[in-house]
Amino acid sequence: MKPSYRVAVSLAVAAMLAGCAVGPDYRAPSTPDLPVTWQVEHPWRQAEPGDSIDKGRWWTRYQDAQLDALQQKALADNPTVAIAVARLMQARATLDASSAARYPQVGLGVRAQRFKISGNRPLTNYSTPNFETVQNDFALSLTASYEIDFAGRVKRLVEGSAASAEQSAADLANARLLVSADLATNYFNLRYTDVELDVVLRSIELQRRALEFVTARHDLGAVSGLDVAQQQALLENTLTQVDLLKKQRAQYEHALATLTGTPAPAFSVAPDLKPMTPPAIPLGLPSEVLQRRPDVASAERAMAAANAQIGIATAAFYPSITLAPTVGMDSRMIESLFDAPSLLWSVGVSATQMLFDGGRMRANVNFAQGGYEATVANYRRVVLTAMQEVEDGISGLAALDNASRQALSAVAASRRVLDMSTTRYEGGASTYLDVITAQQAVLNTERQAAQVLGQRLVTSVFLVKALGGDWCSTSRDPAPGCG
Repeated sequence: MKPSYRVAVSLAVAAMLAGCAVGPDYRAPSTPDLPVTWQVEHPWRQAEPGDSIDKGRWWTRYQDAQLDALQQKALADNPTVAIAVARLMQARATLDASSAARYPQVGLGVRAQRFKISGNRPLTNYSTPNFETVQNDFALSLTASYEIDFAGRVKRLVEGSAASAEQSAADLANARLLVSADLATNYFNLRYTDVELDVVLRSIELQRRALEFVTARHDLGAVSGLDVAQQQALLENTLTQVDLLKKQRAQYEHALATLTGTPAPAFSVAPDLKPMTPPAIPLGLPSEVLQRRPDVASAERAMAAANAQIGIATAAFYPSITLAPTVGMDSRMIESLFDAPSLLWSVGVSATQMLFDGGRMRANVNFAQGGYEATVANYRRVVLTAMQEVEDGISGLAALDNASRQALSAVAASRRVLDMSTTRYEGGASTYLDVITAQQAVLNTERQAAQVLGQRLVTSVFLVKALGGDWCSTSRDPAPGCG
């Protein structure tokens, strides 16, 4: 067999082997045993959310222009989202760099020099003396280097980089979901604090009028000073609550500033008492959460990347083979650089095989295997957490819906009690303590109703986040992008 044929056969065999890759092929993870349906209570029912649109603009379901504007600003200026965007950019650049290893690396070299050779250099032949010379050297060369993917190291490297890039994309989607959910939570907390403040301020007006009334009766000698002192104490206590609620509201406002990338001193949200109710949220099936939640997708892609690392570490046990051909021109006179005698070339193959490393390569494989097992456990943890969060949201909203109806009923009852207590006191049938107690009950029930409303809104945001974002229901749906 001629030498050229031997080289061709060797290259063909190497190319065939390069199609294989050592290490385990990635397989989709087995998920924990998922329930067929959710544990729903009244007024929940199963629905079929669709995934035909982007899951990002779920907040438009609440139909609040101020919330929409804040969300858009947060997605544009929030530092956490910006970090996730930069990480995705890095991951895609890493994928491009890894993919480049599948192709030859070609370089162009140019050299022009004038040099002197020593006449006293060591002899290469005792019968031939050395002479010093001064001459020029002009060279033009084209070099190439190509690693034959003998054990599939490059293939696994590309697989791992692709999975990491997809993981970064899922992390970006998750960062956007978390930031938007955090912003909506603080926004609704601020809004129901506004409602609480309004309740307390209205109670203060009533209590001040009551104080004027009981003071006038005291001046006329109809009641004792105890009634005046009791009403004054109630008013002072309610004024204290105003300051506490304003402090709480300021903290929510500052959180919104940070989430939107705005310095807190330069940010404010005007009070708004517009009534708000959470939208109807279709639950779908438990298995659909795994397709919708970006953190689950990120955990699954992390498994794929870790699996590829096992193949990369295993490939170190096999030879590394590199082709390095070179072609160029070399002449001591530039005018003859491109003449036929100036041509030079070389074709070479280099192979390296580790014979002994004290167990380092095996340790690297074990390390990669351990990393993969960690991602498997993390995937299971994320899935279980997702199931827990959805069930928490379902049970929480069901309980809060019932609590909201009961709170409104309690407000109506406490107002009736206040009217009756005031009438009885004015008629002399009861003491002013009954009126004080009724006033405090009205304040407490109205504040409780406002708090339950805020918790319903916040819990609905929590459930939307747990389900993975927006949806398109199969019924008539006014949300943007739903057909």
